[in-house]
Amino acid sequence: MTGERVLCVVVCGAGPAADADTLVELALADGWQVLVVATRSALPFLDTEALAARTGRPVRSAYGVPGQPRQASAATATAVLVAPATFNFVNKLAAGIADDYALGVVAEAIGLGKPVAVMPVVGAALGSRAPFRRAVESLRAEGVTVLVATDGSFSWAEGLAALTR
Repeated sequence: MTGERVLCVVVCGAGPAADADTLVELALADGWQVLVVATRSALPFLDTEALAARTGRPVRSAYGVPGQPRQASAATATAVLVAPATFNFVNKLAAGIADDYALGVVAEAIGLGKPVAVMPVVGAALGSRAPFRRAVESLRAEGVTVLVATDGSFSWAEGLAALTR
């Protein structure tokens, strides 16, 4: 993957996750190599076999087995896009909690100074909560692009474009 643009797409279990293949297609059409990481709650939304066939890489949702070759991760990615991101994911990420593979990948990318964009999908009630607002500001303070749609819209293309600005 040396010299290529490698996008790590992290998918959380929220409604738009069912259309994550749209993001993968947009990224591939834009010349990215794509790695897909899914939270455990995102797995039921995804056709992991189709995504693996399209990207040429398995969808990852857990750490590898000791002794097995290491799979590509944030260290090999050029950029990371978390889309959709849940209320829980955003709050944990901002608090420095990396208690599963997906959070660990994004936390590592931030620590490595990679471009990271996060697209939360939260309702008005959760989006208005002080912990969420603080988490968004905390992530932005670390250089993470957080795209919170005030009108409830969600655009895969906007998330991808945020990484190339």
